[in-house]
Amino acid sequence: MAPRALWTGTITFGLVNVPVRVYSAVHQHKLDFHLVHEKDDSPIGYQKVCKLEEKPVPNDEIVKAYEFQKGEFVQLTDEDFEAVQVEGQHSIDLEDFVPYEDIDPAFFAHTYLVGPQDGAEKTYALLVRAMEESGLAGIGKFVMRSRQYLGCLRVREGTLTLEQLYFVDEVDPPAGIVPNRLPSVAKKELDMALTLIDGFSGEWQPEKYEDTYTAALREVVKAKRRGKDVHELRAPEDEEAPPDLMEALRLSIEQSQKSRRKKPAARKKRATAKR
Repeated sequence: MAPRALWTGTITFGLVNVPVRVYSAVHQHKLDFHLVHEKDDSPIGYQKVCKLEEKPVPNDEIVKAYEFQKGEFVQLTDEDFEAVQVEGQHSIDLEDFVPYEDIDPAFFAHTYLVGPQDGAEKTYALLVRAMEESGLAGIGKFVMRSRQYLGCLRVREGTLTLEQLYFVDEVDPPAGIVPNRLPSVAKKELDMALTLIDGFSGEWQPEKYEDTYTAALREVVKAKRRGKDVHELRAPEDEEAPPDLMEALRLSIEQSQKSRRKKPAARKKRATAKR
């Protein structure tokens, strides 16, 4: 079954328009849980209750309101929201092209895939090729689900990818998270920390990281369906803490070196098995 488009519009840069469809690019490992009555598995329902009158309120009497100061609201209707016409209602207007690596990852919020509408394949291919040759990403604004977003358009494996970005005033600066003056670090400590990092360094391989929590939760569900009792795993006993930072670094480096010595043997074993 073909994926369902979340948004349909155009990408514009200069006087060039590329009609496109936008699709979700990610999905999460997530188990959906329901609240039920313990004794009979009946679903738990909710009522929207007026806190002043203490009685249920029908949907047609519920409106959106903005609290401009404590306890004081301005009510907004559907017409009020429709009256807000901003750029990007049905288009992604590229305003700038910038190096992708210059964008702080803190700005990235969500990823979408962008495909051409029927008949727009040639202009789509032109934009893909031009962006690949330039090595730059396009920046522009768009509106989705009644909200305006900042977007970063880039090429990923021959396909346009739209990264939803936060606006600059939505990204909190790191100031104030750490003390104004961090303690000094001895050169020997720094050298050992760098050795430890080097021991863990390698290529980015996303397939090696698995969602073990969701997998374990699925096993719990399977066990419960089979009527088995599930008990909390016994927590490992606390290990004696290393006496100081240098000792912790030294032990960590030893463990890292032992781990790296084992890996080549494991790879050799797999290669022999394949032959």
